[in-house]
Amino acid sequence: MLVPTLENDRVRLSPLGLSNYHHLVDIAKEKDLIRYSPGNITSPKALKAYVQQAVDGLYHKTCIPFLIYDKHKGAYAGSTRFGHINWHHKVLHIGWTWIGYEFQGTGLNKNMKFLMLHYAFETLNFDKVEFRIDERNLRSRKAVENIGAMLEGILRKDTLMLDGFKRSTCCYGILKEEWEDLKRSVFKDFNF
Repeated sequence: MLVPTLENDRVRLSPLGLSNYHHLVDIAKEKDLIRYSPGNITSPKALKAYVQQAVDGLYHKTCIPFLIYDKHKGAYAGSTRFGHINWHHKVLHIGWTWIGYEFQGTGLNKNMKFLMLHYAFETLNFDKVEFRIDERNLRSRKAVENIGAMLEGILRKDTLMLDGFKRSTCCYGILKEEWEDLKRSVFKDFNF
């Protein structure tokens, strides 16, 4: 599967793979960067396994992983992906997103989400985009609410975390028929 490069004047999302994941090694070492995720990126070996899993998903057409480059800072910022892609039902998830602390709260994430939503709805022609977020991760929940995602429900104690904690997962969604209004309101100042 060919992975597109998505970009605007703020961010470039390019294909992530084993040939370029080394750009993320230092960022991945930041303390508690993905504390609300069941994944592990805390060592170069763990990060490589994390990326390998994404590459395997790409091969099976169930995910599309991206390397995030912040054009304003001139630096690699983290990783994100489309996942749980269901080509038949035209539903996918945006997630597995982590960016270094210096990039958080700068507008980078909102630019990324705009590009990904635009691609999902207007190029892939999908009907729905979902987000799954740890119930305790209030910052991420607020971020997806701010881009127009609706809370659809909470899966109680559905995911085992690395520390043995069983998290509850908030399920958010955006429907294709909501996208045009969101482009005009939430993303009105965004471009390619």
